[in-house]
Amino acid sequence: MPELIDLILDGRRVKKHLPWPRAVVTPQIWNFAVEKLVVSHWSLLGLWGEPSVVHMALLDDNAGDIGVVSLKCPDGRYPSVGRLHPPALRLERAAADLFGLLPQGAPDTRPWLDHGHWGVSYPLNTHVRTSAATVSPYPFLSAEGESLHQIPVGPVHAGIIEPGHFRFTASGETVVRLEERLGYTHKGIEGLMAGSDIDRAAKLAGRTSGDSTVAYSLAFARAVETALGVEIPSRATWLRALMAELERLANHLGDIGAICNDAAFALMHAHCGVLRERVLRASDIAFGHRLMRDRIVPGGVASFLSDEGATAVRSLIAEIRRRFPALVELYDNTASLQDRTVATGRLKAELARQYRAGGYVGRASGRDFDARRNVAYPPYDKLAFDVPVLQEGDVNARVWIRIHEVEQSLSLVEQILAQLPDGPIRVDFAQTGGPHEGMALVEGFRGDILAWLRIGKGGLVERCHLRDPSWFQWPLLEAAIEGNIVADFPLCNKSFNCSYSGHDL
Repeated sequence: MPELIDLILDGRRVKKHLPWPRAVVTPQIWNFAVEKLVVSHWSLLGLWGEPSVVHMALLDDNAGDIGVVSLKCPDGRYPSVGRLHPPALRLERAAADLFGLLPQGAPDTRPWLDHGHWGVSYPLNTHVRTSAATVSPYPFLSAEGESLHQIPVGPVHAGIIEPGHFRFTASGETVVRLEERLGYTHKGIEGLMAGSDIDRAAKLAGRTSGDSTVAYSLAFARAVETALGVEIPSRATWLRALMAELERLANHLGDIGAICNDAAFALMHAHCGVLRERVLRASDIAFGHRLMRDRIVPGGVASFLSDEGATAVRSLIAEIRRRFPALVELYDNTASLQDRTVATGRLKAELARQYRAGGYVGRASGRDFDARRNVAYPPYDKLAFDVPVLQEGDVNARVWIRIHEVEQSLSLVEQILAQLPDGPIRVDFAQTGGPHEGMALVEGFRGDILAWLRIGKGGLVERCHLRDPSWFQWPLLEAAIEGNIVADFPLCNKSFNCSYSGHDL
């Protein structure tokens, strides 16, 4: 059977697409790739559009190969991927809203990002259509049966969180179906990037999802550097990894506490909140910003780690190592808390594999993937760390994956500080020729983030697509909550902690 690279070779290779190949293929090859997603060890990394072109990024899990297949669709139509591979459905619906690309045979063609407020249709197409800003009722899927009732929640919530609508169908207290409606935080990131210079586009990338600003900035910078053949200083590479692990620590500590808080165990929330605040303060001392926003830039990093900053990070690691084990023991030995988290919100391993769920969601359900290891981008190829994997797939497993990842990140930070080389932290670069296309896959705290871009001859970004891990995690939350009681939804939702903003672009 042809493998992914063979499939790419059967198409027309695109020059200057790095580091993985891209090819323009025929509808027959496109359909063959879709079938391989269903029957083999291939995974969908992303699906996005351009005017009259649709792209699909693929991963051959066995061989470790990555490639992009592109299909021209001058009439705005292409064979649906979602008709056979459900993880593509929402990506197809988003491409339809933004570009007017219509997937033929798709079982779900409802709008996704377009809520009827834009005043235009297909805003990223070359032929933007004006439309009346009219809001039509969203046709939620029906569920039929005796004594079923619906519970609408959101998009405005009681807490200070981003907006999303959740439509529950329940029998008594038991959830029969959950359907999400997202898109309320659509910011037009990809439209704002088009025509921007690289510096402005880098700032936009870092604002795609605020809690993952380091990961997004890293993905964008690596895509730019790969496209243009830029080699950054060694010290910058290691400082980027230090920032990424600090971001991971802050988010995991915050999540562990917040999950416990949703199970009415506020003590863990308070203690984890203190440790998260310590991480943010140390990050501010080390890099001049609590979230380290705009500190990773194409060509390197924008902040030099001082001796004071390194001392702050070392003190932080020592404090977490001293205080965190007691919190883990408290979590593990509190029976009332375990009663809420164990066996709640189970995600089956086969669904996690099908949707290639990343991060703690996938690893808690047996999917052993981490871009730091599987793609092995520097400096992780020189660092020692384990990727924790569990099989239970419940809220408790997702907490334990976070706990183990905190422990691994502590070790990684120590290794980075011990091996941090001296030297410059940034290089200037100029673009010649073009167009250039680049792609990167990096590990954020939620899972792998994909960045794909094209830089034109004038050095401006012609097109950039950023894919958040939440695209493949939000649908799984719908599956995980089925059969649970309505009161356990906040617990399940927080254990997934999908990004609204990163998903909505």
